[in-house]
Amino acid sequence: MNRSTLQLVTSAALFRRAALLAGISFLLALALVAYLFGVQNHFFGRLFGAFFVFFWLLSVTFLGVVPFVNWAAANWFGNDWAEQQAEPVRRPRSNPNSTTTRKPTRTATRLNSTQHP
Repeated sequence: MNRSTLQLVTSAALFRRAALLAGISFLLALALVAYLFGVQNHFFGRLFGAFFVFFWLLSVTFLGVVPFVNWAAANWFGNDWAEQQAEPVRRPRSNPNSTTTRKPTRTATRLNSTQHP
C-alpha cells in the first residue's frame, strides 16, 4: 500500500469511529434533555449543548486518551506491560503406575458409639 492509500484507510476508520461516537452522543443527549426538561423550553438549544459536551468527552476519551495510554504502555514500559503474556501449555502427566494394580485397602472397624466399656 502506498502512503496516500494508507492515509485514506486511516482517515476512513477515524471518520467511522467519530461518526459512531457522534451517534452515541446524540442518543445520550436526546435522552438526557428529554428526561430532564421535556420538549418545551429551548429544546434544540439544550440538545445541541448536551450533544457537544457528550461528543467532546467521548471523543477525547476514546480517540485521544485510550490510544495514548496504550502507546505509552507499550513504549515506556515495554511490550510485556502492554500485551498479556500467553499462559504456558499444560500437558497432562502420565501415570507411571497405571499398569499395576493397587493393593486392597485395610478396612477399619467401626466403633459403636453407644457401647462404652
